[in-house]
Amino acid sequence: MGAALPTLLLILAGVLVGGTWSLYKQGAPRAAVVITGLLAALATVGGLLRLLPGEGA
Repeated sequence: MGAALPTLLLILAGVLVGGTWSLYKQGAPRAAVVITGLLAALATVGGLLRLLPGEGA
């Protein structure tokens, strides 16, 4: 699961970015757009950080 986790997080980030854009284009409430965008950013950062070599590498 260790090697697949960054990939899954980045896929999730892509889905959330698409959802954010869709919500924005449909005129959804600003809070929904912001929350979805923040979740997309967190998934992106998490996926990228998991790709960095750590002390266990």
